[in-house]
Amino acid sequence: MSFSAIVVAAGSGLRAGAGVPKAWRKLGGRAVAQWSIEALAAAGADPIIVVVADDMHATAEAALEGGPPVALVTGGATRAHSVQSGLAALRHAPDSRTVLIHDAARPFLSTGHVARLIEGLGTRAGAILALPVADTLKRQDAGNLETPSRDGLWRAQTPQAFTLGALRRGYAAWDFTAEPTDDAQVVSSIDGEVALVPGDPLLFKLTYPEDFLMAEQLAGGARQVRTGLGYDAHRWGPGDGVWLCGVRIDHDQTLIGHSDADAGLHALTDALLGALGAGDIGEHFPPSDPQWRGASSDRFLAHATDLIRARGGQITNVDVTLICERPKIRPHRDAMRARLAEILAVREDQVSVKATTTEGMGFTGREEGLAAQAIATIELPR
Repeated sequence: MSFSAIVVAAGSGLRAGAGVPKAWRKLGGRAVAQWSIEALAAAGADPIIVVVADDMHATAEAALEGGPPVALVTGGATRAHSVQSGLAALRHAPDSRTVLIHDAARPFLSTGHVARLIEGLGTRAGAILALPVADTLKRQDAGNLETPSRDGLWRAQTPQAFTLGALRRGYAAWDFTAEPTDDAQVVSSIDGEVALVPGDPLLFKLTYPEDFLMAEQLAGGARQVRTGLGYDAHRWGPGDGVWLCGVRIDHDQTLIGHSDADAGLHALTDALLGALGAGDIGEHFPPSDPQWRGASSDRFLAHATDLIRARGGQITNVDVTLICERPKIRPHRDAMRARLAEILAVREDQVSVKATTTEGMGFTGREEGLAAQAIATIELPR
């Protein structure tokens, strides 16, 4: 199901301690807000509106660079006003469209949470993730300690899903002499039906310094590490140069193939697709399709990279080995690493390019062709 998302990241988070607002602090090496944005993108959110404080735009842009595309808007003095700023950015969307409102301070969002929330929404005005209250409650009033009943009490979480029309009408009718505590309260105030969907204890909100300590322990298990292997080979033919790992090398022969026959890029593309579980290069770019005849193979690698980012993933490391007697690879290795890093949008120290020969053995040893193998490691949300 197609939906939009608003990530509220404009608060100062003073209870979490001094320093950078909690949405932009590092958790597992990435900004807290980035965790949720990647999960929403992987679930299909488009567009993703990120509401930030007026003085945090530069910080947000730097933290989210290279990730899923987002639109940054400036928030208001309160959470409710920040949500309204996000809604204003969706002013051209129809009332029937689904929108998810999520607090950036809840980083351990998954595509599964989003799926069951949207399923729970159905034809209702809203749906929220919630957990039944398990702890005994106490209320202290004028020195008296009371124990309220837990029956019918729930802990509301985010994201919360609504039809845009219901949320717009709710905020238009809300009396701001009192601040709403969440968006479900706003929709319920206009008699909109809001469904309760089973929540998840992992979707806790980072509020106090000790929450960050617990989150760091969990961060290592919140993403899955995947590895893919790729291999490609092309025969030599008449020519005056060859493309390898995105770099043209003058040579007395060229590699023969349907595209530019860049075996290094082909092997690496297959490695990334394999890590993602997304088939192979031939499925995405069939050799029988004339539009790929002579095509630059950097388009294939960029496509695989985009698929990973669309799933909320990131590339951790790639390693390419070129197997040939000639041309010599060492003089071009740094240029190849730089070009791969550019296409993949990663640092050069995350890219390795090596070369070896087969000591005159086999088709590469007889200089009948060139082979390449690649391995890639990526991280994906669980």
